[in-house]
Amino acid sequence: MNTLGAVSPVQAAADLYRPWADSTIVAGMGSRILVADDEPHIREVVRAYLEREGYEVLEAEDGETALEHGRNSGLDLLVLDVMLPGRSGFDVLRALRSEGSSVGVLMLTARDDIIDRVAGLELGADDYVTKPFEPREVVARVGAILRRFGRPTAAGASIAVESARSQPTVFFDLTIDVDARDVLRAGTVVPLTRTEFDILGALSEGPGRVWTREQIGQRVFGEAFDTFDRTIDSHVKNLRAKLGARPDGGSYVETVRGIGYRAARPVEQG
Repeated sequence: MNTLGAVSPVQAAADLYRPWADSTIVAGMGSRILVADDEPHIREVVRAYLEREGYEVLEAEDGETALEHGRNSGLDLLVLDVMLPGRSGFDVLRALRSEGSSVGVLMLTARDDIIDRVAGLELGADDYVTKPFEPREVVARVGAILRRFGRPTAAGASIAVESARSQPTVFFDLTIDVDARDVLRAGTVVPLTRTEFDILGALSEGPGRVWTREQIGQRVFGEAFDTFDRTIDSHVKNLRAKLGARPDGGSYVETVRGIGYRAARPVEQG
């Protein structure tokens, strides 16, 4: 298996192999993606792979350009290197999230360092890939992120949309609207990232049911999920911070030590 850096862009583009072309893991025909990295070789190879899957791809070689595109280019997802010149990838991500952007973000890092990975997740990244990486993994993880947002598949078949609108779910004082992808408290939207919303949506389907971290990861990230407990832990930590306490003072998402998490069960449910 070739990793990026050991193969030329021409060879990489010619040697494309798409084992997931018909899988529901792939999403996003026509989705607009920014590849932000200061290394032209990496941008060229990742762009070749993504364009072959039907994505529209823009490029940025520094943090300022990445942030400008993030604000003004109508992106569906950023592939964002941590070590960008000018503004770092962390700075770009922090700025976008502070402005209310919910664009998908896949972080690239050359550091095999858990601190870097967790830092990106806690700032609101949806997933990460560590360099050196295999370009197909980037495509798979991009597809896994976009698939959760109802994008058509790269094989060209759109996921059927149910004619009947789902009814919002009431969870304590929260209203979870899956179709609108909104969480409301007293009519006010609680700003969650896409991954945080998906975790809350999954857990709240069955209050009291215990989910392992792997089960949550498979539900939210699909086949691209790499069992790394701190990934889920970081997203849950952010989710709790944004939701705050329940009306009775407890947490909406409870930890089950040694196993995983569950949505709190209202008292009347026993």
